[in-house]
Amino acid sequence: MQDNEKDENLRSETVRTIKSEVQRELAALKTERDSLYDRLLRKQAELQNYKKSVDREKAELAQIVPPDLMHELLLVLDSFELALRNAAAEDEGDENMLNGFELIYKQFQDNLGRFGLKVIDAMGQKFDPSFHQAIATLATTDLEENTVVEEMRKGYLLRGQLLRPALVAVSIKRTVTG
Repeated sequence: MQDNEKDENLRSETVRTIKSEVQRELAALKTERDSLYDRLLRKQAELQNYKKSVDREKAELAQIVPPDLMHELLLVLDSFELALRNAAAEDEGDENMLNGFELIYKQFQDNLGRFGLKVIDAMGQKFDPSFHQAIATLATTDLEENTVVEEMRKGYLLRGQLLRPALVAVSIKRTVTG
């Protein structure tokens, strides 16, 4: 019987040892699984962030218009504006046609505005060499000196940066001779 007990004790110890090893392996596998799952979640989050970043960059690139193209379009806008002024000055002009051209002009300005083009408001403003280019002076007694009194050509900003200065006439003090 002693041999049976010894065999039984040996089997029990072997079972405990195997059970202990299996539990250690199971714990190690659970730790590895948790680590891999955590890495998977992080990689998924990184991928989502990357996709959002790419989408954001695509949207930003779609809004970018080269300044050279905008300069060329401003020449067309200037010609359009001049034609509208000349047509409005003529009494023989067809009122409906003039209104149609004004609507097209406004639509053209609105479309350029969506790409970041903004008109510089010059009339009546204090002369600012950052936004205005003085090409004439006008002597006056009723306006403060260096006030924009006439705008020959509109100036524009493109996304907050000067694209073209406004061409203006500026007031100077009239000296009274007597």
